[in-house]
Amino acid sequence: MNNALTFLHGYGAQVLLIYALVLGVWGTYHYFRNQPLSGGFRSGYVIMAGLAPVQGLIGLAALAAGGQPRAGLLHMVYGVFSVVFLPGAYLYSRRGSVRRETLILAGASWIVAIAFYRGIATG
Repeated sequence: MNNALTFLHGYGAQVLLIYALVLGVWGTYHYFRNQPLSGGFRSGYVIMAGLAPVQGLIGLAALAAGGQPRAGLLHMVYGVFSVVFLPGAYLYSRRGSVRRETLILAGASWIVAIAFYRGIATG
């Protein structure tokens, strides 16, 4: 059971990293073209914000099933950061201009991609 949870947690981390990179490129494209974000981008961002806690719960389940974290607390800090940061950035972006929203959500996607990568790199 633990091997399956560990595999799902590792695979999910890679999927979230790629997903965040795609959203970062997509949002940056809109920003430099001075275009508003589409509903598809916003939906994708909300999906990523929803998948991050699911990823964390799978990791906690693997830990509860007897898994041993390789890097300890730092790995978990990156996960908690993404779970708190993504919805916070979304709510913060809702105030202000359309261009500001594009900048914040594209930037948040890049920042969380770095956090996902660091979470993977720390084990």
